[in-house]
Amino acid sequence: MKTADPELMRAINRFHVMDAVRRSGAISRVEICERTELSPTTVSAITAALLDDGLITASPVAPTPDQPRGRPRVMLSLNPDAATVCGAKLAPSQITIAVTNFQADLLAGLSLPIRVDRQPVSVILDIVEDGVRRCAEDAGLTLSDLSGLCIGLPGVIERASGICRQSPLFRERDQDVGAELRARLGLAVTVDADVNLVTQAEHWFGHGRGLNDFLVVSIEHVIGLGIIHGGELFRGAGGLSPDLGDLVIWPGGGAGDTPPGRLSATASTTAIVAAMAEVGPHDAALRGGRGLERAIQLAREGGAPARIFDQAGQALGVAIANLITLFAPPRVIVTGSGLQAGDLLLAPLHRALRTALPATLSGVAEVVVHETDDALWARGAAALSLRDLYGAPWNTTGPVGRNRNGGNEHG
Repeated sequence: MKTADPELMRAINRFHVMDAVRRSGAISRVEICERTELSPTTVSAITAALLDDGLITASPVAPTPDQPRGRPRVMLSLNPDAATVCGAKLAPSQITIAVTNFQADLLAGLSLPIRVDRQPVSVILDIVEDGVRRCAEDAGLTLSDLSGLCIGLPGVIERASGICRQSPLFRERDQDVGAELRARLGLAVTVDADVNLVTQAEHWFGHGRGLNDFLVVSIEHVIGLGIIHGGELFRGAGGLSPDLGDLVIWPGGGAGDTPPGRLSATASTTAIVAAMAEVGPHDAALRGGRGLERAIQLAREGGAPARIFDQAGQALGVAIANLITLFAPPRVIVTGSGLQAGDLLLAPLHRALRTALPATLSGVAEVVVHETDDALWARGAAALSLRDLYGAPWNTTGPVGRNRNGGNEHG
């Protein structure tokens, strides 16, 4: 039987200790042992190394009257100045960038309104490079102060390689976005599906906080699925994320050779706007950067049939019912720009969900609707960079002891 890689196990244990400290704000070693189920010896060794590297700080707490006498209890906290990271989200009409400290507090944010999906990849990466430099400067930092960058975009992304196999934002396929940005910025760069940004943000700051298992369904340019299982983001081979938009919601290949009906063809914001444009082909506003807002306005005014939103909501409701049937999660968080439609989309979603979900599972999952902005997604991207740092061996490969001037504080 093959034994586990010792360094991998150390990285996993380091992450769990760091994550316990992050979740608690201040925590004792005994409490870390209880929450991580690691031995006192392991926790003591890890926290000693983290203290040496300046990643956490220790603060003695005087015993209270109901506590036994002896040495004061020591509470451990993250050192917010241990590192800074950057996160970016690419959307069809905007690039959003955030810089955070080591405990994911926002230091600076930047939004660049631009029709990303009309630009060649080289131009998009030029804008991302300039935006990262600008956001770091706004935070009072230089690029050398940043420990990493995570960029998220819709499509089929290989996180392990940094290659974007396909994205609706790019005209070209199989783009090595990670390598391109590493060469431009000189930073450690990871590339991920955009739904994982908001899933990580929900786990750390939002409606998934304190949960080790939940799902996120994002209604955006594409329909995304984020999965937190056992406190970790689930990814497939090569770091690929599940693509909920490719889920077939009705079969094809019948007598008329009908193609399979996919969720993204019905329920994504792109599909909704395209369907509205077919109904009202002379409405130029539908083809601009605010096509979704115009589609919502037309539906509410009765100028275009609300059945387009109704069909999209029903398709989403059936998809979520299938997810609950498969995963039985305690919570499903629905988010994304499509929520601007409100009850046009949500009323048929909930109706279809109630109809499609087996009665035996009706009380298993709570469905939470969370309207977010792109700033939270970018902060989630930064949190993904931090998640990698929390498990890194900082005394060998991580940016240990780097000060604001680029030197090494520990010699």
